[in-house]
Amino acid sequence: MTADSSAPEPLLVTVEDAARRLGIARTSMFRLIQEQEVDSVRIGRLRRVPVVCLDEYVARLRSQDAPGEKPPLP
Repeated sequence: MTADSSAPEPLLVTVEDAARRLGIARTSMFRLIQEQEVDSVRIGRLRRVPVVCLDEYVARLRSQDAPGEKPPLP
């Protein structure tokens, strides 16, 4: 069965899926959550990451790397 491309994106993803989306290891994702770099929610015993929080995290990283903020290369 194929996935419907018109299906809405989920609001929450697993920690493993969040790590995969960012291209990092699962343990690195848990560290970002523990250090409150990325928000997460608990649903019973499950931990989920709001997709919007991943987008916000990437936006913060991109703004830190904005042109003009890096020191010039020697």
